[in-house]
Amino acid sequence: MKDKKRAERRDFFKKAALSTAGLAGFPYLTKAASATIKMEVPANITVLFQGDSITDAGRDRGRYYPNDGGGLGSGYVYQIIADLLGSNPDKGLKCYNRGISGNKVFQLAARWDDDCLFLKPDVLSILIGVNDFWHTLSNNYSGTAKTYNDDLRALLDRTKEQLPGIKLIIGEPFAVKGGSAITSQWDKDFPDYQKYAKQIAADYGAAFIPYQDVFDNALDKAPADYWCPDGVHPSIAGAYLMKNAWLEVFGELYN
Repeated sequence: MKDKKRAERRDFFKKAALSTAGLAGFPYLTKAASATIKMEVPANITVLFQGDSITDAGRDRGRYYPNDGGGLGSGYVYQIIADLLGSNPDKGLKCYNRGISGNKVFQLAARWDDDCLFLKPDVLSILIGVNDFWHTLSNNYSGTAKTYNDDLRALLDRTKEQLPGIKLIIGEPFAVKGGSAITSQWDKDFPDYQKYAKQIAADYGAAFIPYQDVFDNALDKAPADYWCPDGVHPSIAGAYLMKNAWLEVFGELYN
């Protein structure tokens, strides 16, 4: 019996090793995993996540204290914060999620004093832009890509004026091909929003996460239904990809 158990354990670890080796061609899985181990996270920093439903992910908005699992939602933010806190128990990190479903940039601005400036984050991660486009198709919103660009720049100007030492992470808004909500209209107009997000990151010295590439690459491994069924809201697996990409960029902020 003991010999059988030993053999089973050997098989398990062999399969685990092969599984890890199989990720070697998928950089946002392997690089981010190594970044999590190697990165040096400063003590006592505050990390704030802002955005729309992708960031919100069903969080309990009444649970607004840092590191409160119920207030972090069930998406990529929860996975990131679990990794940060679990890997850095001695650092006194404070992590908040203030994403709100349906938000566009101007709605972030309307609540910015309470949901950002008051918290005085050292690191601000923003993922916004899907609704700035999507709601022009379905919610009678009249904003344009230029509106998105101007609103986001004004918001960042305001933030840097109040918090001059803040480190910024800007996530690229994304649309996963094959998702049920993604029509041909997205191919035509949505890339303008993505171009603006990337340019804004460059202009404001922000780290940029190319989420579109992350999901495009993932489609070589599994279809949209696996990663992001409607093309906008990631599954657990899709949130895992986002978590790894975010951690890789975060690690570069301090290393």
